Amino acid sequence: MTDIVVIGGGIAGVSAAARLAPEARVTLLEAETSLGFHATGRSAAAFLANYGNPVVRALNHASADELHARGVLSPRGMYLVGKAGEEERFAVNAAGFGLDEVSLSDAVARVPILNTDTVTRVAGREDVFDLDTDLFLQGFVREVRDAGAEIVTGARIDSITRDGGRWTLRAGDRDWQADVIVNAAGAWADEVAALAGARRIGLQPYRRSMARIPAPGGHDVSRWPFMDGVDDAWYAKPDAGALLVSPSEEDPVPPQDAWADDMVLAEGLARYEEAVTEPVTRMLANWAGLRTFAPDRTLVIGPDAHVPGFIWCAGQGGYGFQTAVAASRLVAAHVLGHAPDLDHATVTALSPRRFA
Repeated sequence: MTDIVVIGGGIAGVSAAARLAPEARVTLLEAETSLGFHATGRSAAAFLANYGNPVVRALNHASADELHARGVLSPRGMYLVGKAGEEERFAVNAAGFGLDEVSLSDAVARVPILNTDTVTRVAGREDVFDLDTDLFLQGFVREVRDAGAEIVTGARIDSITRDGGRWTLRAGDRDWQADVIVNAAGAWADEVAALAGARRIGLQPYRRSMARIPAPGGHDVSRWPFMDGVDDAWYAKPDAGALLVSPSEEDPVPPQDAWADDMVLAEGLARYEEAVTEPVTRMLANWAGLRTFAPDRTLVIGPDAHVPGFIWCAGQGGYGFQTAVAASRLVAAHVLGHAPDLDHATVTALSPRRFA
């Protein structure tokens, strides 16, 4: 049996631990006092197979069957909403997402608040799904525990040393030993790498804010699709009888417990309001999360190029939930010596060796 420490209690780390625990002694360490505290707990997750670059899409497609089998997906659909003057970019966005044109009358019949004085074109597809993030995360948590792995929260790593092929990790007054470290520390993954003597990849966290507003005009929003402005100027998604609206910003920030910026929220809500007839009069809540990208905006999964026994599972960006099935399988394949399910080109494209 191999001793493995997984650092990070978000969906990336928990899913990786769940794959590894049946075949190894696994300890999952999370710096915060609860799992899924940062990006994982603040995601408005949806599943769209055509979201992301070609490597990300390969992970999406490889994850789809298990996501459906786990019962975490429910039909939502998607509309791309374009205004006058956005025709060229609208066409590019629609083609990229594989969307078909929807008549304005049909779009308004489904989403009555669309403003036909400003909205000129709508495109959509139905095979876009809500992803129940808590159900998904807790399913993997149960698998980790059922396999006998240890989950330790409140364990912020102070030091990592290596001696004779074994790692020692210290958090406060506790130590853990391992043959392998899986670095699934999200926005802090480069910091963890530096502690272990590995080269930083150049991961950059970006803040993404969110507002929860009452159902516009008192409408039943339950059957409304996920709506996206051209070039991600904003997006909106039904949520438990209310509506989530995001400015879709990408503001670079250091790793942190992120908070929404009032001005960014106001500007994003104003962009959303341009496309609808119902003004935003109040927010029920607001928050922000971090989406952490590698320089090429592709996930980083695999053994470090220079440090033995150090496995990366980082750079999930905005794709962490919809890629977690395939990403965690690949982590397990690397650690346990199994043949990857993914094709060689995709495995190579995900490898941290591309930054060596």
